[in-house]
Amino acid sequence: MRRGTRYGALLGPLLAGGATPALVTRAARGLGLPERGRYAVVVLGTPVPDAAVAEGPDADGSRWWWGAAEGSPGEVEGSPGAAEAREGGREVAVVLLGPAGPARAAARLRELGAGPGGVSPVVGCLAQLGAARRLAGTALLTCEPGSREIVRLDERLPAALLVSRPELSTRLLAEVFGPLLTLVPAERSLLVETLEAWLECGGSVGRAAARLGCHRNTVFNRLRRLERLTARSLSRPRELVDLVLALDVLRLSSAPP
Repeated sequence: MRRGTRYGALLGPLLAGGATPALVTRAARGLGLPERGRYAVVVLGTPVPDAAVAEGPDADGSRWWWGAAEGSPGEVEGSPGAAEAREGGREVAVVLLGPAGPARAAARLRELGAGPGGVSPVVGCLAQLGAARRLAGTALLTCEPGSREIVRLDERLPAALLVSRPELSTRLLAEVFGPLLTLVPAERSLLVETLEAWLECGGSVGRAAARLGCHRNTVFNRLRRLERLTARSLSRPRELVDLVLALDVLRLSSAPP
C-alpha cells in the first residue's frame, strides 16, 4: 500500500473522473499501473490506519494506492489544505485487485480495524476510477451510523438506492413507518427488533423467538401489531418490500429506532 504527494497528484484527476486519455496514460506510467486491469476504489469514513499504508503488495497480490481525501480530489497529502480536507472527511484508495477480488480487499480493511468504509464494484481500467469512487462513496453511506462496517456496494444495492435519493427515503419512512414512529421509543424498538430478527431468521417465527429469548406467540403478536400499524402484510411480497426498505432507511438514520 502506498501513499504520498506524488501518488495523490496522479490519482486525484483519475478519482475526480473525466480524465483525458493522455492524463490517464501519464498517471499509469507515473504510478506503475496498467491502464487496463481489475481495479476497485475504497472510500473510508475515518482516517486510514497506519498499517494500511505499508509498502508492498498484500498476501493475495493486490496493490493499494492511497490518494486525496474524498470531496477534494485536487488536494494531495502535503499540499495546503489537505490535512483539513481529510479531517472528518473520507480517505480514498485505488486497489489493483489480486485473484480474490474486492471481497479480499474488504476483508483486509476489517483486519486492520478500518471503517466504516465502502468498496466499489470491479472496473476494468484506470479511466473508470471516477465512477468507481462515486459508487464506493455510495456504499459508505449504507453503513449504519457509528459502525465500523466495511461493505461492498454489490452487497447493499437496495440500501444504495435509498441513500442516493434521500428525499424519497424520507417519504418512504414516513409513509410506511409513520404510525410506528409515534410510539414511545422502547415500544418502537421492541417491534423493530422483532421484525429484524424475523427477517434475519428467514421468516421463521420459532427461530426469531429463540434469538429474542421469548415465546413464539410473543413474536407472532408483535409482528401482527406491526402489520396493523403499517397497514402492510408480511405475507404479501410487495408490501414486505416496503417494510424492508423502510427498515433500511430507519437503520441508516442517525436517530435510534
